[in-house]
Amino acid sequence: MATKILYADDEAHYRKLVKLFLEESEYSVVTVSNGEEALERIQSDKDIKLVILDVMMPVVDGWETCREIRRIANMPILMLTALGDVDNEVYGIENGADDYISKPFTHKLLLARVKGLLRRIETIETEQISDEGFTLDETSNEVILSENEHILLRPKEFELFKVLIINKNIVMSRELILDKVWGFDYFGDPRTVDTHIKSLRARLGDLGSRIATLRNKGYCYRGEHQ
Repeated sequence: MATKILYADDEAHYRKLVKLFLEESEYSVVTVSNGEEALERIQSDKDIKLVILDVMMPVVDGWETCREIRRIANMPILMLTALGDVDNEVYGIENGADDYISKPFTHKLLLARVKGLLRRIETIETEQISDEGFTLDETSNEVILSENEHILLRPKEFELFKVLIINKNIVMSRELILDKVWGFDYFGDPRTVDTHIKSLRARLGDLGSRIATLRNKGYCYRGEHQ
């Protein structure tokens, strides 16, 4: 069965083009014209694996739609917008987006981002990774604390935290993190790593303090007592 993608955009020609691009790559694509329709479809269709959202939509815009999706689902979200600056990328990520590209975009770039997001959820292993005081549950994208408290992470936050833990006490540059988490075909700004680290720390609470920043070098996950 083809992987199902939901694409929300009020511009009919973009809906037609994106649907054509992705269906040529053997994806199943459902299109809607606003955020309200997107939310209704996500709640009624459990086969949707990834959502592509335009920012400037009527009724419910892309930002609000993204926030609402995050309250009911943990699927990857790719934002599309004509506002191609870092501030908007940061805003999107802070509101739950996993990735972000600007219009106009190429077929190759869109497909690379979609494949990258889907690859991460398709390769999730069933094993659990543990460290001092918590466990990563790869079946649910959760951090389970020793007090049985559960912290749900977004897909990219989870993969980022996992990579840092696997490489405990090793300094990882932005470029290496991009390669491990986003994939070698990522074309975006390396500073997206900084934005995701900030978001991850905030979501982890006290646990986030174990992620150290090393000026001009990168990031490092350190144990509780280091």
